[in-house]
Amino acid sequence: MRLGINLGYWGAGMDADNLAVAKEADRLGYSVCWAAEAYGSDAATVLAWVAAQTERIDVGSAIFQIPARTPAMTAMTAATLDTLSGGRFRLGLGVSGPQVSEGWYGVRFDKPLARTREYVEIIRKAMSRERLTHTGEHWTLPLPDGPGKPLKLTVHPVREHIPLYIAAIGPKNLEQTGEIADGALLIFFSPEHAEETTLGALRAGREKAGKTLEGFDVVPTVPLAVGDDVDALADTFRPYTALYVGGMGSRKQNFYNKLAQRMGYEKEAAEIQDKYLSGDKEGAAAAVPRRLIDSTTLLGPVDRIADRMRAYAEAGVTTLSLTPAGFTLEERIAALRSGVEALERSGVA
Repeated sequence: MRLGINLGYWGAGMDADNLAVAKEADRLGYSVCWAAEAYGSDAATVLAWVAAQTERIDVGSAIFQIPARTPAMTAMTAATLDTLSGGRFRLGLGVSGPQVSEGWYGVRFDKPLARTREYVEIIRKAMSRERLTHTGEHWTLPLPDGPGKPLKLTVHPVREHIPLYIAAIGPKNLEQTGEIADGALLIFFSPEHAEETTLGALRAGREKAGKTLEGFDVVPTVPLAVGDDVDALADTFRPYTALYVGGMGSRKQNFYNKLAQRMGYEKEAAEIQDKYLSGDKEGAAAAVPRRLIDSTTLLGPVDRIADRMRAYAEAGVTTLSLTPAGFTLEERIAALRSGVEALERSGVA
């Protein structure tokens, strides 16, 4: 199992610190540095900035939002980033959510699975540098009855195959991800519930493609907080968990809430959502079960974190992407170093 670092979003006043974290992760031997986007900082610019100031660490989008770019534009960006970074780019994709897709990009959040499959098909065709033609439900290239003609990508990526990941939560998305991608970007991954919530669906998708999970990158992003007071550390993640389980998406369409339900927290997930959507964010945070936090984060002293890392590895995780907690750069750097120490003690590197 390898370690990654997830920087999340930029533009919140900590950009210099984020770059320092990325550079330290590079020095420590982390395998990949991911950057996110929603409706603020874009991931492509951040990754170019990080790649220019690091040497070995891969840079990856977690994620490029599918409604934000045409598939051909995404292929261009991926090829450019791979070239500029010397072959260190990983392409992570996701459909985002209905609020962002329709409210920010003006793109209907309809048929996300079919749209993702078609998007990936076009990207792979463009990246192969064959002349781009496609006839599908969502895209037709070139447009019919016009001046467009099939074009070929002019950029030569460093590698013939750039690893492609999809952010997936629901069973159908996970199955399709196993079928068409090289890896899965996961959140709120619990080793204790890995098979029924994640790996079973991924394995079914791999079988559809005539493959196994061998060589498929299973990549959960996991918050990391190092210290002796495990209860206090868990409490720091209550607002984070409540935001996703209670407030991310609508009452009817919250993927994270449904994931918590599949882990066995049906009653608790409903309570968290009711309180969060009614404006009681503190009550929602208080309603988050400690067990849910503990099973989806890395908390406590280094030895305890090492034990949890073994559980992640045994559950099938191949790249563990950490989000180190801390209000200062020094705290985040210390957590990064503790992550490496814990991995060494775990014996699963």
